[in-house]
Amino acid sequence: MKSLKELYKIGRGPSSSHTMGPHRAACIFLGRHPGSPAFEVTLYGSLAATGKGHLTDVAVRDALGANGASVDILWRSDVTLPYHPNGMKFASKDAEGRTTDEWTVYSVGGGTLSEGEGGLIDAGPDIYPLNTIGEIIQWCKDTGRTFWEYAEEFEDPDIWDYLSTVWHTMKESVERGLSNEGVLPGPLHLSRKAATYYIKVAGYRKNLQTRGLVFSYALAVSEENASGGTVVTAPTCGSSGVLPAVLYHIGKGHGFSEKRILHALATGGIFGNVVKQNASISGAEVGCQGEVGVACAMASAATCQLFGGTPSQIEYAAEMGLEHHLGMTCDPVYGLVQIPCIERNAMAAARALDANLYASFSDGYHRVSFDEVVQVMKQTGHDLPSLYKETGAGGLAERYLRMK
Repeated sequence: MKSLKELYKIGRGPSSSHTMGPHRAACIFLGRHPGSPAFEVTLYGSLAATGKGHLTDVAVRDALGANGASVDILWRSDVTLPYHPNGMKFASKDAEGRTTDEWTVYSVGGGTLSEGEGGLIDAGPDIYPLNTIGEIIQWCKDTGRTFWEYAEEFEDPDIWDYLSTVWHTMKESVERGLSNEGVLPGPLHLSRKAATYYIKVAGYRKNLQTRGLVFSYALAVSEENASGGTVVTAPTCGSSGVLPAVLYHIGKGHGFSEKRILHALATGGIFGNVVKQNASISGAEVGCQGEVGVACAMASAATCQLFGGTPSQIEYAAEMGLEHHLGMTCDPVYGLVQIPCIERNAMAAARALDANLYASFSDGYHRVSFDEVVQVMKQTGHDLPSLYKETGAGGLAERYLRMK
């Protein structure tokens, strides 16, 4: 299992798999052919199906065209490459239009790239010896420590500086989103709601303000992401509103120190890392359960950590956060990370608070483990028809287009 630095990535939205990943791949290919006068990029499967709504073409052109080269993009949503739905092929051209080099690469979720069975690109080494939550809980029992201390044990000493940068980026995305108003880009003409929700909170009773605030914070980050703003993958751009909303709300409401927030980030990151290692966080591969579902699990674990949960209670909270998103499809209308994505972030943030409360009332004992739910999520995702995995052609996306 790799460093948390490869889970929490800072970049521009709206999609880690469809925007950040292709942009990074294009930069790598440009570095190999800096003097090429022209490039041809073929997008396959899910990248082609919803790439325009996710600004994939913009990200690729911005990178490859940086030196003035022409960039031709071919959209092949009818072809899915065997390794992963988010496949793309880069080709460099000479002045006569002849192909000088080709490279096939996959954006496998969270901004991570892979060349297929050959493994991940520019990925750091596996630094964690244990790859399941069950094994890590046993480590906690044997050592008397907890999840964030497991992260501290195997990460480089600068991990806390890195997570501090992550946390400050998350807070900035919340605060920008609360101050920005207007319409989000794209054909849906969807109005931003975070600022309105935040203002309306004052008119409700104290016991309802908690939900209103966490809704507004999640909306703020998700709307920033949808408009191409800077966010943190947690674990993806499409689910980037959940964890910041919960931590921002709790940190502000309970006065937790930054140190304790960073410990919670590490705890949540361990759970996200385990899913990334053993299943997938790619909506194109396993549906939205791998994005918003995993984000909810991370936020549930982080919250339980903050409120003094035992390792077993923390695991229980995370298990509920993921279990109750099993089967969630990825069906973005017009391929935009707006409907239903933004609302899902807000609801998952609230659910994370509930998962912590439920787990905190228990002794942490429960029948179904987090690791079992991860395996069920992986199998469920593979069993879902491709229409319901980021193609923009099934579920809410298809129904909306039919109604129009």
